[in-house]
Amino acid sequence: MPETKTDPERSPKIGEEGGRSQSSCECGPECCGWTSDKGREASYFKEAGHWIERRIESPAGAIPVVRTKLSRQDILGKVKARFGIGRMSYKIKPGLYAVGNAVPDSPVLVSANYKLSFDSLRRELGGLDAWILVLDTKGINVWCAAGKGTFGTEELVHRIEDTGLTRVVSHRALILPQLGAPGVAAHEVTRRTHFKVTYGPVKAADIKDFLAAGMKATPEMRRVRFRLRERFVLTAVELTNPFKYLVIITALLWIPSLLGLHLLSWKAWYPYLGSILIGGFFVPILLPWIPGRAFAWKGWLLGMLWAAFVNIYQGLLPPTPNTWQLAAAHFLLLPAISAFLAMGFTGSSTYTSLSGVLKEMRYAMPAILASASIGIIFLAVVLIRGL
Repeated sequence: MPETKTDPERSPKIGEEGGRSQSSCECGPECCGWTSDKGREASYFKEAGHWIERRIESPAGAIPVVRTKLSRQDILGKVKARFGIGRMSYKIKPGLYAVGNAVPDSPVLVSANYKLSFDSLRRELGGLDAWILVLDTKGINVWCAAGKGTFGTEELVHRIEDTGLTRVVSHRALILPQLGAPGVAAHEVTRRTHFKVTYGPVKAADIKDFLAAGMKATPEMRRVRFRLRERFVLTAVELTNPFKYLVIITALLWIPSLLGLHLLSWKAWYPYLGSILIGGFFVPILLPWIPGRAFAWKGWLLGMLWAAFVNIYQGLLPPTPNTWQLAAAHFLLLPAISAFLAMGFTGSSTYTSLSGVLKEMRYAMPAILASASIGIIFLAVVLIRGL
């Protein structure tokens, strides 16, 4: 059972704040060893299209300069990713990128190669001169990648060496996103590369204020929040896969109707649509206010209330010899669906732990499977009886 460490509207701070070691070089590129080498390009550079503005030459090769204003194509890509469309391929090439007129003493910000994370950072850097070191997180966002180990010490060290970062910047300071802290051993990075790690704010929107304050974060910058808006934007992808399966099942049930077997009707269909919406949308939206800690429990509770409403609305309660099987099927299947989908939201929540999720799954999954299996048997009896 995942534990809610604090109110989700004011979740705890994580990570730590470090110092900065940076050269005070105020000169231009020509006096800091930036000799032009137009025939040479870094191996990691790849023309990325609309979000690349130009290239600059450095001792490590050609470095792409990224735009800080998102285009319609970027916004469309964001919407598609939110709905799970092309999600696993929505990533950019790892490597070193520049923002504005980056020079050797410009700060180095570290990000994931999930394009949604990368876009969230670069859109906040308008008017700044900086470098963005993009790690190969396999297209996963910073926090999840930190947990999986792809936003980690080894990849960071490798990317510093692969990009020739020591030849590009005159300082030895890195700014990592705070949510990447669980995957990085800062002292090990410093020992192996001589770059000192500082953890930036939770949100990219605070990066300008963070830099202006001398790389000092306020307590508010350190807080991880999971407000209604944050939960709402995550519901689209939570609903995408269930709706795909619902469409497939609907199509399979519609085919027999061509042979005169009417297995599909609005009355039979909407209860399951409702249970999907409960587990994938209403539980995330109402998360802080639903009693209990386990997400599966929250989904089951709302699913049971929905099943009761459906049974009453369809005249199945009080049960009769002709209605009790369908009423039982609703009470067993609908909460099982909503509980399963709600449990899936643990992967998006900011206040669940791996041990808590594993514990919840250990108890919830057998109950969900048993409930759904018995419910399907009752539903099959009803369908066979209606033939």
